[in-house]
Amino acid sequence: MNIGDVDDNAGDGSYSDDLSLLERFDAKARDVFHAHVLSRLDGGDLAMLALVSRSMRAVVFDRFVFNTPLGDLKGVAAVRRELGRMSNFVGSVSRLAWAKERGCPWDARTCAHAAWKGHLEVLQWARANGPPWDEWTCAYAAWKGHLEVLQWARANGCPWNAKTCSSAAFGGHLEVLKWMRANGCPWDAWTCKDAAQNGHLEVLHWARANGAPWDAMTCRYAALCGHLEVLQWARANGCPWDENTCTYAAKHGHLEVLQWARANGAPWDENTCRKAAKHGHLEVLQWARANGAPWDARTCRTAAEGGHLEVLQWARANGCPWDENTCVYAAGEGHLEVLQWARANGAPWDENTCVYAAGEGHLEVLQWARANGAPWNEWTCTSAAQRGYLEVLQWARANGAPWDKLTCANAAGEGHLEVLQWARANGAPWDEWTCARAADGGHLEVLQWARANGAPWNKLTCAAAAGGGHLEVLQWARANGAPE
Repeated sequence: MNIGDVDDNAGDGSYSDDLSLLERFDAKARDVFHAHVLSRLDGGDLAMLALVSRSMRAVVFDRFVFNTPLGDLKGVAAVRRELGRMSNFVGSVSRLAWAKERGCPWDARTCAHAAWKGHLEVLQWARANGPPWDEWTCAYAAWKGHLEVLQWARANGCPWNAKTCSSAAFGGHLEVLKWMRANGCPWDAWTCKDAAQNGHLEVLHWARANGAPWDAMTCRYAALCGHLEVLQWARANGCPWDENTCTYAAKHGHLEVLQWARANGAPWDENTCRKAAKHGHLEVLQWARANGAPWDARTCRTAAEGGHLEVLQWARANGCPWDENTCVYAAGEGHLEVLQWARANGAPWDENTCVYAAGEGHLEVLQWARANGAPWNEWTCTSAAQRGYLEVLQWARANGAPWDKLTCANAAGEGHLEVLQWARANGAPWDEWTCARAADGGHLEVLQWARANGAPWNKLTCAAAAGGGHLEVLQWARANGAPE
C-alpha cells in the first residue's frame, strides 16, 4: 500500500483560503497541532491523513521521521511501510474496507491482526470478503485474551496448534487456556515456559496440574525475567534446569535469582560471566567470580562488545584472559574508547579489527586503528562494500587497503549499485560472481548495469535468480543470453 500516492493538485501547504481547517491549523500553530492532534492519532489515522494532500503527507512523514513513538524511521519508504501495516487498519470495518480498496495486503495477516485487536466484527467482515486465515488468528486472540473472538474463529473452522495454548499462557489468560484445553487444543512445553517467562504462576500451577509438559526452558525463562517465586515453585515441583538458568539470570542482572539458583544447586558455566559482562552487570559478575564461576576470553570480548569499559577493566584487573576478539568486537560496535584502552593495556588485534569497523560503518574507529598500526586485508573493502558504506570504502582505498573481486560481488549481492559503480570506476576487479550475487539478491538494476558495463556471467546467474525466487530477474537474464 503506497500512502504517498496523492493527487498532484493537492494543497502545497502554504496558507491560503483553499486550505482545509487542518492545514491552516498546521500552518499557523504547528507545535500545538503536533502535540494535541497528531499525538492522538494511531497509524491508521495517520495513513488516512497522509492522503488528504501533499502538505498533510509532509506533516505525517515529518512526524514519523523526527518524532515517532514507533522508532527511528528514516526516509519516505520506511514511513510508507510503517503506515501501510495491516495492523493499523483493523480497528473498524470501514477502515479495513478503505485499506483494502487501496491495496493493503489481503492475506492471513488480516485475520490475525483483527483477532489480536479483539475486533470480532472486523474479523467476521474480513472472512466474508475472502482473506485466508491460519493458526496465528487463534494464537493472537489467545495472547490478548479475546475469548469470544477465539470461540467464533474455532466455530468457523480456524485452525490452531500448540502455539495457541502457549500464547494464552504468555498473556496470563487462564480462562482462555482452560477453554482451549476443554475443546481439544494441543499444548507443549512452551505453555509452561511462556507462563513462567511472564510470571503467571497461577497459569503455571493449573497447566502442570492438568498435565502440561515442561522442560528446562521453564526455569531458564523464569530466571531471565527475574521471577524468583516462579522459579522456586518450579524447582519445588520437579522442573529440570541446566546451566542456562544461571546464564539467563546474569543476562538481565537478576542477582537475587542467581544467588538463589546457585544456593540450590543450579549448575553454571562460562556463559554466566559472559552474559553479565555483555550487558554491563558488574555486580553480578563480581559475585559470580567471588563464588567460583568460571570465565574465559569471551568475558572480555562481550564486555567490549557492549561498550562496558568499567566491566572490562575490572575483568582484566582480576585476571580474565582476552584475545584478539576484544578489539574486534569493540571496533565492530564502534566503541572507540574501549578499543583505545584495550590496546593501551596490551590487547592483541588482527585484521578483523579493521574488517568489523568497516563492515559496521565506523570510519573513525577504522581511522584510529590504522593510525595505530592495525593490520588489514581485502576483507576491509569487502565488508564496507557489502554493507553499502561507500565513504568507508573510499577512505580505505585512498589509504592503501587492498581489494579483490569480492568487493564487487558483495556490493552487487546487497544491491549497492552506487558502491559497485564507484568500485569499478576505480579499478576494482570483478568476475561472474558479481552477476550471480546480484541475481541471487533480486537486484535487477544492479545486474543490468553490470552486464551493460561488461561484467561476465555464467550459468550461476540463472541458477541464483531461480533459487531466490526472482522471476523477473530470471526472465531478463534469459532474454539477454545468460547461459543456463
